[in-house]
Amino acid sequence: MSFPADRLVITPDAIDLTRSPLRDLGEKTHVLGAFNPGLTRLPNGNLLLMVRVAEALSEPVKDGHVRAIRWDAGRYVTDRWPLNAVEMDDPRTFRVKDADGWDILGLTSLSWLLPVELSPDGLAVIAFDYDRAIAPRHAVQCYGIEDARISRIDDRWWMTTCSVSPERQSTTLYSSENARDWQFEGVVLDHQNKDMLLFEGQIDGHYWAQTRPLGASFFAYPLGSDWRAGPSINLATSPDALHWKPHLEPGIRPHAATLATARIGGGAPPILTERGWLTLWHGVEPNDSVGTYRTYWSLLDATNPSRTLATDHAPLIEANPALTAPIDHQMYLRDIVFTTGIVDGGDHFIVASGEADLACRITHVPKHRFGLS
Repeated sequence: MSFPADRLVITPDAIDLTRSPLRDLGEKTHVLGAFNPGLTRLPNGNLLLMVRVAEALSEPVKDGHVRAIRWDAGRYVTDRWPLNAVEMDDPRTFRVKDADGWDILGLTSLSWLLPVELSPDGLAVIAFDYDRAIAPRHAVQCYGIEDARISRIDDRWWMTTCSVSPERQSTTLYSSENARDWQFEGVVLDHQNKDMLLFEGQIDGHYWAQTRPLGASFFAYPLGSDWRAGPSINLATSPDALHWKPHLEPGIRPHAATLATARIGGGAPPILTERGWLTLWHGVEPNDSVGTYRTYWSLLDATNPSRTLATDHAPLIEANPALTAPIDHQMYLRDIVFTTGIVDGGDHFIVASGEADLACRITHVPKHRFGLS
């Protein structure tokens, strides 16, 4: 599908690592990716991207060891594992062998969040705000902060992030009165819950969120079911956005009719329309790499988000090789678009995505694509 506007607005070369939180590490680094940005509209009418900067050692393998970056009590250090003790099938991670039966991973980069101000249409960069970068400050974030999602609810902004440590991959929450100065609110969802999205509005006085818990095993649906077993997009409610209770009814589940969404997860925070909550989410089709990621959409009932009113098995947004052609020499993954934000643009929505785990993409999607005026 073609769009009125569809471009990369931030690529790895746009990031100034002399202003990185890791600049005192004492090692040469590079930007593995500047991608998966949270998106919101600022009080001045411009847009804010909260960009995930994955910063990696330029020499990750040295003297027979693979190395990783870790935050430790206010400073950044490097850890080393012998090459014969790890497997490196995925360029983003390595797997520790002989880990007593557990799947133990290490990261080849550490991620931090960079605020970037864009023009009101999202197509031009106004300023990078390195002074307000969000980097690890707590042990729960020692391997980085990933994939911000921003929701404005009433007069406050809320930002969920994934924080990574040996103990857990947890959802951590920040809040702000102006979308510029962020206050850390702590862990709100515990281990392996990577795609928490707050609905942009309350329902009957309660905050709602989509969640996506992971696990090593799932139970089967009966033969002939409409649904495919695996990770699903669940729902949770809260009286204050800090304390969350899982909702009894399921949310969005992978459909048995298509392998393209065999694994799913949340994308952009649900936004209220005249037809209900519009939610953009990602579906992953298995391939010989990390999978093909595409963006899909659903409309959910305005008062009961567990009820899906409309959806489409056809993807809304797919990876676009024409956009990444100028940075093809930097690509290490393909067939990936990962949508992480949406704002109203009038007769269209402005959608922010990560492209190829490498760059930030802005797409203008006409509202009539969803049957909206």
